[in-house]
Amino acid sequence: MVAYLIRRAIMLVATLLVSSFVVFAGLWAAPGNPLATLSGGRSLPPEAVAVLVERYRLDDPFFVQYANWVANAVRGDLGMSITLRQDVSDLIASRAGTTLSLIVYAALIVLVVGVAFGLLAALRPGFFDSMVVVGTAMVVAVPPFVAAIVLIGVFAVTLRWLPALGNGTGFWDGIRHLTLPAFALAASATAAVARVTRTSVREQMGREHVQTAVSRGIPYATVVRRHALRNAAVPIATLAGMTVASMIALSAVVERAFGLNGLGAYLVTSALSKDFSVVQGIALVLVTAFVLVNTLVDVGAAMLDPRIKLGGRS
Repeated sequence: MVAYLIRRAIMLVATLLVSSFVVFAGLWAAPGNPLATLSGGRSLPPEAVAVLVERYRLDDPFFVQYANWVANAVRGDLGMSITLRQDVSDLIASRAGTTLSLIVYAALIVLVVGVAFGLLAALRPGFFDSMVVVGTAMVVAVPPFVAAIVLIGVFAVTLRWLPALGNGTGFWDGIRHLTLPAFALAASATAAVARVTRTSVREQMGREHVQTAVSRGIPYATVVRRHALRNAAVPIATLAGMTVASMIALSAVVERAFGLNGLGAYLVTSALSKDFSVVQGIALVLVTAFVLVNTLVDVGAAMLDPRIKLGGRS
């Protein structure tokens, strides 16, 4: 376990270096000029332009700017936003709660709804099973932005049950504002988890040891819980973990659609204004979260099934 975690830590550092370089190079090559953001689109005298260029070191070569950013990031200094003139760490901290709440809410929907529908479909062949198969086949192909449009049109505009924009104030109002974004983010993943749960549980229910347990008179609920669902938990947990990791990137689309003040929406805004420090800082946080979630998935799979060896063959 310790050796595996050390390898994962080394992989995380390498991933952060590669991803930060790619993001930095992409922003550097993208059209636009940070001076346009700094000047607010106004025409500035040459003296003012020279001051801004010197203050933000915009005339340094590409590799010098990247090396300076890496050196500062290692010390915990993510720089200053050129648009808001605030510390990047403070800007990220003020928005991270929204993104984290959205992903946790969506993950709960994926686990509870996806596993429940998949389990019921596996244990109840017939009409309900057919409806789950057809429904999940349709929903699994729906991207988050399409789900967002449909949910806003139905539940916010037509029925007026839930708000469509903003973060809300207070805990319960915040939950109401996050409900539609969470369902839009979780829709496709929930359908995928339901299909995998159905297939895995049905396969386990046909195994010889499960049929033996049923023939011995063990309560059906106990057989399902201890033998079928437990053995099917590895593929279900693996897929659920992968979908939660993908939500870290997909949250940007949902946050923009619902006007949430989260990291994803701020990442898009900062990229459009070529705010290098903010984009790099947010990318650093998101990549770290992605690698950590995948590490937790691997560790969880090994705990569920001792035959799985971390970092090696089963």
